[in-house]
Amino acid sequence: MRVRPLGGQEKMSDLTSPVRVFGTADVHGRTSQFGDRRIFVTPAVEHAEGGPMSVYSAHFGRGEHAELAASYEEVWTVTRGRLRISSADAVVTVGAGQFVHIPRKSPGEVEALEDASLVCVSVPAH
Repeated sequence: MRVRPLGGQEKMSDLTSPVRVFGTADVHGRTSQFGDRRIFVTPAVEHAEGGPMSVYSAHFGRGEHAELAASYEEVWTVTRGRLRISSADAVVTVGAGQFVHIPRKSPGEVEALEDASLVCVSVPAH
């Protein structure tokens, strides 16, 4: 997206990427549940849209856990609760208002220490 100062020749209607707003609620019936576990993922920005990243929200019930080893970089913003992330090198706890970087192909596990929610941005899009 290109931005020019006010008074420039380009108008908002000329921009190729519209500004969009997303929430963590499933308003389009796109939430996926991991089997019968209390882990739910709701996509917001997907690979099919042609952009450079994916964005989704996730909700973990207390005590739920999942493996980490994704083939892309991720940054999570925890919006509620606390998560413990265990890898070969470290164990960290993150809570509401904190960010965590998950490197590509990081072996490990995430566990919800209490009911938790997060927003994830991953690159490249998947």
